[in-house]
Amino acid sequence: MENLMIEMNYLAIIVAAVAAFLAAGGYYAALQKQLEKFSSAPADMPRWLLGVEVAKHLVVTAVIAGLAAGIGIASWPTAVLLGLALWVGFPVMLLLGSVLHEKVAWRLAALHAGDWLVKLLLIAVIVGVWK
Repeated sequence: MENLMIEMNYLAIIVAAVAAFLAAGGYYAALQKQLEKFSSAPADMPRWLLGVEVAKHLVVTAVIAGLAAGIGIASWPTAVLLGLALWVGFPVMLLLGSVLHEKVAWRLAALHAGDWLVKLLLIAVIVGVWK
């Protein structure tokens, strides 16, 4: 049986998670008017939810780092391809399902898809290249 231990750069994981968290904050701040137009969620996020968001970003980043290390991502072009593949395969498909089956406004889903595109590209490049 092969050794299942994958070497990962834990500092890169933390930096990428924080970068993705901050990028998401900037993304939604820049698109706040559009978000308010299409979403019924309250504009103000409770403080405790910020901790949940940081934890969520850490988990997603650690999973991507493990995947990138496991498949041997070592350059930014292949990291970008990984980020794009993950984006299409997961958030885009999940958001499409919410539009088709739960009647989520497609413009709201598109806003969230844009956030995930930025985050997944950022995370994949940081953890894929920073060794």
